[in-house]
Amino acid sequence: MGSTLRTSPYVESAPAPRMLDPRWELVQRVAASSRFNKAPLLSRFLVHVCDRTLKGRQSEITEHQLGVQVFGRPISYSPSEDNIVRNYARQLRKRLAEHFATEGRTEPFRIEIPVGGYVPVFVPQREDSATEALNEPTIMPRLSPALAGPQTARWSWRRSLLLVFYSLVLASLVVYGTLRFETRKTTSGLTQILWTQLFSPGADTFVVPADSGFGILQNLSKTRLPLAEYVNGRYTSLTLPPMDIHNANDLYTQRYTSVVDLEVAANLSRLPEVVPGRLVLRFARDLRMDDLKQGNAILIGSMYSNPWAEVFQHNLNFRFDYRPQVNSSWIVNTNPHPGEARSYENNWDGPSHLTYAVIAFIPNLNGNGHVLLIQGLDMAGTQAAAELLFHESEIAPILKQASLPGGGLRPFEILLQTTSIGANAPNALIVATRIHGQ
Repeated sequence: MGSTLRTSPYVESAPAPRMLDPRWELVQRVAASSRFNKAPLLSRFLVHVCDRTLKGRQSEITEHQLGVQVFGRPISYSPSEDNIVRNYARQLRKRLAEHFATEGRTEPFRIEIPVGGYVPVFVPQREDSATEALNEPTIMPRLSPALAGPQTARWSWRRSLLLVFYSLVLASLVVYGTLRFETRKTTSGLTQILWTQLFSPGADTFVVPADSGFGILQNLSKTRLPLAEYVNGRYTSLTLPPMDIHNANDLYTQRYTSVVDLEVAANLSRLPEVVPGRLVLRFARDLRMDDLKQGNAILIGSMYSNPWAEVFQHNLNFRFDYRPQVNSSWIVNTNPHPGEARSYENNWDGPSHLTYAVIAFIPNLNGNGHVLLIQGLDMAGTQAAAELLFHESEIAPILKQASLPGGGLRPFEILLQTTSIGANAPNALIVATRIHGQ
């Protein structure tokens, strides 16, 4: 293979030991292929991330560092204001899929860059894998394999088990959602007003599940990261307790969310008010501030696992607060009414296992759309909040109070209490409400 190896002018120099790695030889062949040899920035992007990965320096593969080192942006460059890395990453994923479906279909490995990060993975190539890569939807969370290498065989069967499990989970959700809501074909009355404001033909509606991997990283590192550091990818440099490097890389790079969040997203997609082509399922690591300015959004999970909820906390009466210890969280009631507490905290040690959640319907950042926050102190709280939204008889009194004379709804907040037993939430109790502008 070495005598016929083509090279690309965009392939970075490498020490001799790495040149013996078949994965590095694959990178060179891809960079010199017909789909990449006339695309210098895409080739440079591919070679850079593969070089850092094969050297074990995945923590350097962040959006900010890619902007500086690959695209020549200044050190002061802000990814939230300049999306060049995200744009080229989308092109790179598409070209890699096309390459391994055609010119590279006989390669022993293929290269993937999972959505939600920029760290490449090397996957053993199956006969039909390239075609699958071209047809694979990118809006749903994926379980990607660990970096292939000397332990490829061990990780191959792990990956297979994970994919089987994940497929069963998704199939179960479809069946569960169908059975649970088969008698509910349409919405009516006040809930219809709520959903028509969140789903409109003139704007996208982003449904954003929680980033469960981010929550786990904070728990393991005992570090609470705000939104600004989440957007800059600082979670990839958190110090974790000793663990297998593959497991650590999975937490840093893969897109994990909860079954509860997937169930909520599935139920939202079945609402009759959804505008075809305007519902976008967007993982938290892919969301950008402009999405919350120009479109509608439904954010699932509190700011500990869905940091974008932080953007709207200062506008709320019921605000979430955290310490960096596991399960150390509570809801602050900034302006208690008579009979209300100043804070509400999980009661993990008590016999009732009480937990709390907040539903908030508020304007988007530009005031030309709406945002719905579905936040729980734990998974059971988030589940209880979501279920209330799909039961008109329970939420109708609050929606009636929030109704505007000419149509539409005022911003509102609902504080809920439920019981966390085995991470499942029975019916919730409405503890307090706030209707803005009354």
